[in-house]
Amino acid sequence: MHLVVICRIIGMLLMIFSVTMALPAALAALYDDGAMRAFGMAFVLTFGAGLVLRVISGNRQQDLGIRDGFLVVALFWSVLSLFGALPFYLADHPGLSLSEAVFESFSGLTTTGATVIVGLDELPISILFYRQFLQWLGGIGIIVIAVAILPILGIGGMQLYRAETPGPVKDTKLTPRITGTAKVLFYMYMALTITCTAAYWLAGMTFFDAICHAFSTVAIGGFSTHDASMGYFNSPLILMICTAFMLFAGMSFAVHFAVWHERRPLSYLKDSESKFYLGVIGFSVLLVSLFLIFTGTQSANNGLINGIFHTVSIATTAGFGADNFAAWPSFLPVYLVMLSFIGGCAGSTGGGMKAVRTMLVVKQGVREMKQLIHPNAVIPLKVGRHRVEARVVSAVWSFVAMYLISFVVITLVMMACGLDSLSAFTATAASINNMGPGLGEVAANYQSVSDVGKWVLCFAMLLGRLEIFTLLVLFTPAFWRRG
Repeated sequence: MHLVVICRIIGMLLMIFSVTMALPAALAALYDDGAMRAFGMAFVLTFGAGLVLRVISGNRQQDLGIRDGFLVVALFWSVLSLFGALPFYLADHPGLSLSEAVFESFSGLTTTGATVIVGLDELPISILFYRQFLQWLGGIGIIVIAVAILPILGIGGMQLYRAETPGPVKDTKLTPRITGTAKVLFYMYMALTITCTAAYWLAGMTFFDAICHAFSTVAIGGFSTHDASMGYFNSPLILMICTAFMLFAGMSFAVHFAVWHERRPLSYLKDSESKFYLGVIGFSVLLVSLFLIFTGTQSANNGLINGIFHTVSIATTAGFGADNFAAWPSFLPVYLVMLSFIGGCAGSTGGGMKAVRTMLVVKQGVREMKQLIHPNAVIPLKVGRHRVEARVVSAVWSFVAMYLISFVVITLVMMACGLDSLSAFTATAASINNMGPGLGEVAANYQSVSDVGKWVLCFAMLLGRLEIFTLLVLFTPAFWRRG
């Protein structure tokens, strides 16, 4: 591995990341909200650390290997999340401890949306903006910028791109050159953010709330500037706008590009993963809405609106709320949490195991049952018209197995940290699926979780964001072995 080059990359990324603190610092100065000093110190520390790494690593230029790419991606998310915690820790308000500040930062950059902060409506405006901006950067912005800039610095970005891009089937290399792909994705992300901001603003949000919630909606993050989340606005129109953009952002950006490039909206219906994703959500919306209405939990109008909104919010792993879904009757709260395991599509900003993997597992299960009935038949596994190779199926099963093993282990650790079984189960699910809200003690926030528990959940967030293997591979002796 090229450790010197890796230090240089991390140094450059920290220097770039420090610039993101300039905008909230400007807001702090403009509104005199008392957070200017915190952002100033955070900028100096982050830029200074990056500069030191940049200087000591020299100017050696080399392409990254496969192992280098995995290490840089893991360091990229963990190091930036640690430095991203500085404004939360240094600001007088909300006055977070180190563990709480790191938790909030990890939750933002991994687009999880879990929070330890109570009293969002009273927070300094710059801190509110910074939380939302972290989610927007974590969604897709920062990795795309990094991939586009690194080749200019003489460092090949393809290994970073391969290590970070999720999904076993999707090929999100949309243009012949990796920098072109990065730019295309970034422009699409920007366009979606601007459109979402305009829609929220026209629907009645203030411009500040509109841009902040657009950040977290497009990133499928779930942070809000209000304790009541989307329920603060008391507007069915805003909930439906949010639903539409969450649904859109949860689909593959490669498919969005294909639709835009070919000018064929029906291409969405030709993509097997998109059809599976929309089918699962459609069925779940119907189930949840009808249960809320026919059990008398809510009126027909409220049941339909809340059923649609919360199902899409949890299924896409955004985690916005308009009602206390944890208090809904019967199986509904647990069902919604279980939906987050499927998550968004591969190549989207959503979390979870991804719809394409779940679809392949289901198809493989059906195939095995057919094979039992017709043992001598040759039954290929197909996605659309394409046959799926055995190695892809094996990789999917390996991923699902490691995902569930990690989930079980972390759940047990969280129970050892003092949470009851329901709270531990849903806190782990919400973190590893990058979804946010849980049930029980963590339904509203994660303030009651112990410091050790918060660090464990930070690891779970990172594990989910990096899709398990990208992080776990670093703990294998083979990864560090020479040759």
